[in-house]
Amino acid sequence: MPREIEIWFTEFQDHFYVIAEHSSSQWVRNLRADPQVKIRIGGRQFPAKACILSKEAQAALVTEIQSLSERKYGWGDGLVVEIVPTVQISSE
Repeated sequence: MPREIEIWFTEFQDHFYVIAEHSSSQWVRNLRADPQVKIRIGGRQFPAKACILSKEAQAALVTEIQSLSERKYGWGDGLVVEIVPTVQISSE
């Protein structure tokens, strides 16, 4: 059954990133079970695939996203999730 949550995100190089404060959050468990998602930003809605980034294997990207989130929202600690649109999107 589809679920909808409102969550703060960071956009970087045509991908979207969200940070989970707790890796045991229900929405994180849902993404691990099925990474296919649909996201809505303003009036745009599109399919995407979510991937939990490895702090070890993708350290530079994780650090960059946490830094961007820190500047944008005042916090950036937690599990970084990358959301990659599976269709080309245009900014309207």
